[in-house]
Amino acid sequence: MGKAVAMGLTLEKFDALCGHWPGVTRDIKWGADLVYSVGGKMFAITSADRSVMERLTIKVPAERFLELTDRPGIIPSPYLARAHWVAVTDVPRYPTQELEAFIRTSYTEVRQKLTKKYQSTLGPLPPH
Repeated sequence: MGKAVAMGLTLEKFDALCGHWPGVTRDIKWGADLVYSVGGKMFAITSADRSVMERLTIKVPAERFLELTDRPGIIPSPYLARAHWVAVTDVPRYPTQELEAFIRTSYTEVRQKLTKKYQSTLGPLPPH
């Protein structure tokens, strides 16, 4: 038998994954959303009042936007879709490793849009 694939993501795992990346801050916006940012720019949003994530909003590369939004449980993010953000509306449906890759990509996408000067203060990108 093959090894079981971990599915979904908890807030604890989410925070352990990206909470220590260079330049990352987290705060509560709009009353109940936990927002992770780098250089003051958002890269991931989820509900702050749940231990198991049900929804995750992230930035994706433009060339993957249509592909990802064709998948079940992923929709264009309300208000942010034109900037290539998606909402994973069924987080438990996806393997933990894939969700972690989505978050890392979102962080990288946002970080690369910061000024070169600011980027140089952050140090190397987190390993994959």
